Amino acid sequence: MYIFVRTIGIITVLKQNRMDLQKFLTDAAVLAIGGVVTVSAAYYLIRPELRTYFRLRFSDRGKEDRTPLLSLRLQAYERLIVFIERINPANLFIRLHQPGISLTDLQAIVLNEIRSEYQHNITQQLYISTATWDVVKKLKDDTIAMVNNGVRSLPENATGVDLSKKVLHHMTTIEKNPYDLTLDLIKKDIHQLF
Repeated sequence: MYIFVRTIGIITVLKQNRMDLQKFLTDAAVLAIGGVVTVSAAYYLIRPELRTYFRLRFSDRGKEDRTPLLSLRLQAYERLIVFIERINPANLFIRLHQPGISLTDLQAIVLNEIRSEYQHNITQQLYISTATWDVVKKLKDDTIAMVNNGVRSLPENATGVDLSKKVLHHMTTIEKNPYDLTLDLIKKDIHQLF
């Protein structure tokens, strides 16, 4: 009888432990699924911030190596902005005009100034995009062509003042100022660096 009671007690304990084990495993599964869902939802909510953090964190690595290049690129863009402002006819003719200057003398001075400024800044193409450099180069060529066309359209006895008026008048007929458009392009390139 003792063995029978003991066996029934053991069977009862095993059944009770089995039910406790089942309850424990069920509770653990529910908690694990809830935890996975919570962590997944949190990850998808903060994923953009995590990417930004790691991008910035790892982009700072080696920053010391890139700083001189970034500085050179910014200087190149600065110099090109100055170049564009200096060859803009609105600034160029005011800066180079001399009272009583002849048409051919002003043409020679203006063309020499444009070419000299360009040669002074030609190495900047190393630090800017090819597309931007092509636009700057075309702007220089178009400026030279505009001055030469202005000279061709004037009579032989015209003066430097007549050339200035002719070119500046032509600039007012252009719908979008190419000097402003080129400056905008350079500013967009600069903003892409950051």
